[in-house]
Amino acid sequence: MTTPDHGSARQLDVRTIPAEEHRDFVESRGASFLQTPAWAGVKSEWRGESLGWFDGTELVGAGLVLYRQLPKLKRYLAYLPEGPVLDWADVDAADFLVPLAAHLKRSGAFGVRIGPTLVHRRWDAPTIKAAVADEAVGSLLEVEPTEADPAAPRLRDRLLDLGWIPPKHTDGFAAGQPAYNFWLPLADKSPDDLLAGMNQQWRRNIKKATKAGVAVTVGGPDDLAAFHELYVETARRDGFEPRPLPYFQTMYAEMNAEDPDRIRVYLAHHDDNLVAATLWIRVGTHVWYAYGASSTAHRDVRGSNAIQWQMMTDALEAGATVYDLRGVTPGVGADDPELGLIQFKVGTGGRIVEYLGEWDLPLNKVLYKAFDLYMSRR
Repeated sequence: MTTPDHGSARQLDVRTIPAEEHRDFVESRGASFLQTPAWAGVKSEWRGESLGWFDGTELVGAGLVLYRQLPKLKRYLAYLPEGPVLDWADVDAADFLVPLAAHLKRSGAFGVRIGPTLVHRRWDAPTIKAAVADEAVGSLLEVEPTEADPAAPRLRDRLLDLGWIPPKHTDGFAAGQPAYNFWLPLADKSPDDLLAGMNQQWRRNIKKATKAGVAVTVGGPDDLAAFHELYVETARRDGFEPRPLPYFQTMYAEMNAEDPDRIRVYLAHHDDNLVAATLWIRVGTHVWYAYGASSTAHRDVRGSNAIQWQMMTDALEAGATVYDLRGVTPGVGADDPELGLIQFKVGTGGRIVEYLGEWDLPLNKVLYKAFDLYMSRR
């Protein structure tokens, strides 16, 4: 396959860059933690590469590429989770993606997967609550968004023009990164403002946890085992496959080696019982609630609300403008299996944001088709 020239006006140079330069660029943009150089160390089964786009001598884009090798072949899927980090609304995607495809093909990639984080649509808390209450509405996609960015449809059209394959539609969570995420805006807000924006149930639960004596602390690497034990209990209760403890130990070590306050483990105790535990990640002005766990017992003391409140206020103190509660799905029907997740998160007073999802570019159509077939059967 020859990489087509789509009339790109800018001659951008794509090349490997040092991890420090990559880290500083991602930090300045408050980009996804999945695009930090440290994430390559977390995903040890992949090979990582820090890429930079240069307009002359100016670094204008960066990306973490994770290469996953096909069995018995030196050919790779090149994956940029929630990346690359570009000013998607203000650039011609061809200027960046055409040289990216050429570089990755030279590196042995049979296909590329990207996840542009340009926000397409937003639904605020009142809109979400109204949709949940309306029996005739089954999905947020059936209601008018609070806000929509016209740059997103233009980017979608450009990706299609460049031969990229859009994500497959799914009603629930799919493999890869979620297209719908829940954000709590923090800019120019105080803790009192955040409380005022929450629903009555959230405020009541935070107050109840305080009255019950729930204590929330920030732990260290030695506390990951306690977090993991509670996380496994949560996985059994909620029916998902838990990651092993070494995964979290590696994550903590790699990310805090890059920045000593990149990741934190939070612990909520009631008396001597661990009732909730979470992982908090920060890049620039963006903070994520990355993983959470709670005990089946002692749920009446509302440790999950207490720990979330502590993370939110700590994010404010750290100068964050967004507290990201990560993935949700657009389904709001009474029978939707993920409705409870939306109801828990919307109680914070935040909003759902929609990305364009993950897009693929086959560089070797035969290998890509075989890989796609394999993944669809897993």
